[in-house]
Amino acid sequence: MALHGGESSIADDILTQLLLTRGVAPSDVARHANPTLREFLPDPSQFNDMETAAERITQAVMGQEAITVYGDYDVDGATSAALLVELLRDLGATADYYIPDRLLEGYGPSGEALVRLGRQGSSLIITVDCGAMAHDALKQAHDAGVDVIVVDHHKCSPDLPLAAAMVNPNRLDENDIAAAHGHLAAVGVAFLLAIAIVRVMRGRGFFKDRKEPNLMGLLDLVALGTVADVAALHGLNRAFVSQGLKIMARRERIGMAALIDASRLKRAPQCSDLGFALGPRINAGGRVGESTLGVRLLTSTDPDEARSISEQLSSLNEDRRTIEAAVQEQAEDQVAGQGNRAVVVVSGAGWHPGVIGIVAGRIKEKTGRPSIVIAVDDETGVGKGSGRSISGVDLGAAIIAAREQGLLEAGGGHAMAAGLTIHRDQLAAFADFLDQRLSKDIAKARENQSMLLDISVAPGGLTPELVETLDKAGPYGVGWPGPRIALGPVRIIKADIVGQDHLRIIAAGDDGRSIKGIAFRAAETEMAQTLLHRSAGRKFHLAGRAKIDDWGNRPQAEIHLEDAAFAD
Repeated sequence: MALHGGESSIADDILTQLLLTRGVAPSDVARHANPTLREFLPDPSQFNDMETAAERITQAVMGQEAITVYGDYDVDGATSAALLVELLRDLGATADYYIPDRLLEGYGPSGEALVRLGRQGSSLIITVDCGAMAHDALKQAHDAGVDVIVVDHHKCSPDLPLAAAMVNPNRLDENDIAAAHGHLAAVGVAFLLAIAIVRVMRGRGFFKDRKEPNLMGLLDLVALGTVADVAALHGLNRAFVSQGLKIMARRERIGMAALIDASRLKRAPQCSDLGFALGPRINAGGRVGESTLGVRLLTSTDPDEARSISEQLSSLNEDRRTIEAAVQEQAEDQVAGQGNRAVVVVSGAGWHPGVIGIVAGRIKEKTGRPSIVIAVDDETGVGKGSGRSISGVDLGAAIIAAREQGLLEAGGGHAMAAGLTIHRDQLAAFADFLDQRLSKDIAKARENQSMLLDISVAPGGLTPELVETLDKAGPYGVGWPGPRIALGPVRIIKADIVGQDHLRIIAAGDDGRSIKGIAFRAAETEMAQTLLHRSAGRKFHLAGRAKIDDWGNRPQAEIHLEDAAFAD
């Protein structure tokens, strides 16, 4: 199925079918085929406290107050902080950032840090990607006379913390339009705030004699934070990422260009690169290094500094891989002895808190169950945990409920990811609580799991042109799954293990064409073992994602295998 020339209508039909199967109404196909901000951007004033926040920040800028942006130490926090710091500095404000140390300070704003920043001169602090549940910390800041604006996307409790403004689409009192954007990452919410700020300042005549900030130039940050935070890529998020990738390709941000080079990308970044190449490097600073490195890189205007920070982040990312592998091995040993628990809860003394989120994600993928990994301090008995969930199971709400039951010292998050603080004496009770609360939801979610296929082709139909057509319905991610193809029937001509437990195959079809395929980290799976032995030459149907192999002189299409079935 070579898609070119007179067959362009076939490509259009495939694109339309992909959009329809992802829930797009027939009348709305054109808008989703080319997701732009013009088509998807809501009026920021629809969000509670957005105008209040924009007015207070405008007051601070025009009154020359010192402003500090208090971010989280992950990619969403770094990109959110970088976005607002860049905007504020472009507006002429005195703006700095503060990123807490993961090990020494933990997640979220601390009252001590907020008060200290106020004493150092910041009369306004903007928290990004944190603060929604920081009741005690924000009260301390309020009592000290420090205004705090919260820009977050994590779940909220009915009683909001004491803040000058709380901008969060997941507030329980939001209207329908704002609540429909609860899937935004914090950096997406920060971008909406940036629009609101510029609009208020425009109304005050601030730009009468000066140029307005280039808000579109901030979309590379929005794209990176959105993908790296595994936010659902539908609606506005698709527009953010689609347009942000175009900005990123221009290499105008010095720090982003250095990060791309450090990731050894020889082409413009694609959506998957944000999650698997760029994001992990930014995260490495907060996980196992210095928490401010990400924001420093993304706000840098010095090419030499940006290059140095990017190299440092790449080195830290390698360190992170080593630490992660050790923790994962120990965690998987525990999983093997947990029997039929609905939620995987594992813990260990001395585990590095900087990698537990990644390990939780790996275990979730292997077990198909929500997973929580907890690093316990052996001296205090206090553990820091990170959890990852499966589609259809709201882990963040369960963590908040466990905290309200007194099982946790702190905790919060969103449906697919959550964080917590717990004493080891409560671990067993906490695991029981999660099982009782979530077992029915998990059983229902797993019953509904199936591999949905978008198109079936013979080997000769797996072409670069087909991959290009499928990519047009992207960007793909959580909530907007990438298309899967069925390929076959084929015979396995060659199968072997390469790299770190990756299965590589060459298969031939009845149409006389052959294709290459690879299954990552799959060497020990039943699928890999079956294909390795080729089952006495029997034919197979293969399922997976169509990708471009661009290592050679001529790009070729291949399949990234996810499943296989006998064809006879």
